[in-house]
Amino acid sequence: MKSFALAIAAILVISIGSSFVLNANFQKSADQAYATTGARLDRAN
Repeated sequence: MKSFALAIAAILVISIGSSFVLNANFQKSADQAYATTGARLDRAN
């Protein structure tokens, strides 16, 4: 039972930590992600 509780705690720590890392560093809005010379989003439409 002790190892099961430790595994659950590890899963929670890993998942919460990874969600903070992914939201802070890797997710961008479409305007930011596709604002290169090859692809532009136009808001005029």
